[in-house]
Amino acid sequence: MARNTSLYFRIVEGRNLPAKDVKHVKCVFFRTATVWKNLNPFWGEEYTLHLPMGFHSLSFHVMDEDTIGHDDVIGKITLSKDTIGSQAKGLDSWLNLTRVDPDEEVQGEIHLSLALLKDAEKFSLRCQVIEARDLAPRDISGTSDPFARVLFNNHSAETSVSTVCVHIHYVLVALEPEARVISVKSMHVEKFCVLTLSFVSSGKLGALRLKVRLVEDRILPSMYYQPLIDLLVESVISPAEVEDSSALTMLEDVTTVESRQDVAMTLVKIYLGQGLVVPFLDYLNTREVNHTTDPNTLFRSNSLASKAMEQFMKAVGMLYLHEVLKPIINRIFDEKKYIELDPCKIDLNRTRRISFKGAVSEAEVRDSSVEMLQSYLTSIIESIVGSVDQCPPVMRVAFKQLHKRVEEQFTEPENEDVKYLAISGFFFLRFFAPAILTPKLFQLRDQHADTRTSRTLLLLAKALQSVGNLGLQLGHGKEQWMAPLHPIILRSVASVKDFLDKLIDIDHDVVPQRAVFMPSVTVKEGYLNKHKAEGPQLLSRFAFKKRYFWLTSETLSYAKTSDWQVRSSIPIQCVCAVERVDENAFQQQNVMQVITQDNDGQLHTIYIQCKNVNELNQWLSAIRKVSIYNERMLPSFHPGAHRSGKWTCCLQADRAGCSRTHSAVTLGDWSDPLDPDVETQTIYKQLLQGRDKLRSVSVNILYGAECNAQLMKPGQSVAARLLAVIEDLEQAHTTFQRREKEDTTSVILNP
Repeated sequence: MARNTSLYFRIVEGRNLPAKDVKHVKCVFFRTATVWKNLNPFWGEEYTLHLPMGFHSLSFHVMDEDTIGHDDVIGKITLSKDTIGSQAKGLDSWLNLTRVDPDEEVQGEIHLSLALLKDAEKFSLRCQVIEARDLAPRDISGTSDPFARVLFNNHSAETSVSTVCVHIHYVLVALEPEARVISVKSMHVEKFCVLTLSFVSSGKLGALRLKVRLVEDRILPSMYYQPLIDLLVESVISPAEVEDSSALTMLEDVTTVESRQDVAMTLVKIYLGQGLVVPFLDYLNTREVNHTTDPNTLFRSNSLASKAMEQFMKAVGMLYLHEVLKPIINRIFDEKKYIELDPCKIDLNRTRRISFKGAVSEAEVRDSSVEMLQSYLTSIIESIVGSVDQCPPVMRVAFKQLHKRVEEQFTEPENEDVKYLAISGFFFLRFFAPAILTPKLFQLRDQHADTRTSRTLLLLAKALQSVGNLGLQLGHGKEQWMAPLHPIILRSVASVKDFLDKLIDIDHDVVPQRAVFMPSVTVKEGYLNKHKAEGPQLLSRFAFKKRYFWLTSETLSYAKTSDWQVRSSIPIQCVCAVERVDENAFQQQNVMQVITQDNDGQLHTIYIQCKNVNELNQWLSAIRKVSIYNERMLPSFHPGAHRSGKWTCCLQADRAGCSRTHSAVTLGDWSDPLDPDVETQTIYKQLLQGRDKLRSVSVNILYGAECNAQLMKPGQSVAARLLAVIEDLEQAHTTFQRREKEDTTSVILNP
């Protein structure tokens, strides 16, 4: 039985941080964007981190970015696994930063050998400090000069200093008084005191608002989840009547508002895997439309239908969104124009002199802003309405079904536009407009926009929302200063309707309904720098070559450019490790290594350099995910380079690695491979939490059936069948848990 540990966290904002230049939050697995010159920064970034079951704590470091040298640490927050897990709904609060004391920072492992020796008169303890690995680098170059200190009944002894980076190999025989407590510390020579002093800070360090939720699951074999999958499939394949109760409707009834988005994303993945995502969305949307009497309120709530459509667009449409929006978003960021329409917010001091005649007037700022906004908005609209062929077919079919249901429900002439508004409400208001407002959260940019660019993006997002509303609410709001954009919005209505008509002009047969549908063939792509290691020796310095990489579930391939015809490919099934490389190995940052094994058992390494730490983490995670089920994964690796017959990380010649591999550590992403067992386990847990409500529904159905036999359909009620499936899964979990305990006991008794 597999185990799955996931951390869901959102870095919301900081407050009262010390006066530094720029702020960002980082840990080993991610780094937020930098917020410049702000003591109360807002990030709003969400991450999902998949971890091995045995992790102990999670730390967040708030950093002050330096353009030269290493970033300075402002403070940190450390949350233990127990602290996070004690909150059923997760942790959501402001937490005070604490100073970072390198004497208390624990990273890496120490290999000890302890033996209790007995002679004629007394006992003595023999301690061998054999080696250490994965220690924290303390030098600017990414190396350390570590030594170990053994504390023993008020006595101490130390190893000599090792200059072997972050790995030490020494033997020490400890003192011999009667043993009570032994403590071993690994330290960094000379710089240690300097580091301690550099982090001393007086006064408060500010606070960080975090949302953190821990999910630990034992994943059963697939056959145990099949009955629940069958019930979910039955809901959309052969519903007797759309108004009847089904597994889906009952799931929505027992789902809290807070968890509905996660449930929606999980269901989208399940039905994608079943090849039934279009019938699934059609079922939910039909119920939503049929229950709506006022077309102005259609899909305005946080229903399962509206959340499922949102998550569906992100799951299958992100590459499409990037293709449509990225050029214009990059242009806006590059130009950094000062744009403002609100008279109350125009700041003449922030504008550049337009001419040599004198100061710039408000009218000139406004005219210039209108001109730029019209240019940007025109480019955005033209890019969207010209993207029919780029839109994923499955999205087009889903919108076609939605158009049909709305047209059937609202037949009155005055509701002619409702069928367009239903689609544009999702397409423009919930997909494109949010991406324009916060490009970083849609991976359109690596950094958040500065204040000037943020205002431009906000004005454009507002205008695009009006486009999505077909200009029906123009002039009715408080922001009358947006009026200069009204003409271009109204002129776009006809082209938007024409675009939506073309968007839904697609045959259902284009999308296979019973085949497994993957969100995208290409999981990840982009320019990276590469070097392929040839033979056992590596040059001390080498040039990385710029190449365009594509990652699919089958190959990692690269070529000189994105349109180059000849590609080199690495089969994913040959990948046996994907790991970071120490900075000091080649004096290069953000380098990873992909280790492969050929049919003869020979290992080969390709080194890849990314442009920043976030891109590094994304590529590490993506390659690990597509290779996670490979059978020949290595247990260890070398984080250094092989030079002069030795590895720079441990000064050993042995090919066997000196550090553990991390194949199970990945970041959650919209392009994650589908995992039906994990996803169905999530739905089971939701139903388990709502079991009491399901029981009451089942009782009411049975009571009604006794009063009127016609109410009872053949077989059990859906509620009763769901309850039976939940109880079977609960029993299976109990059985497997008991077996684990028995196996553990057997190992202890028979080492």
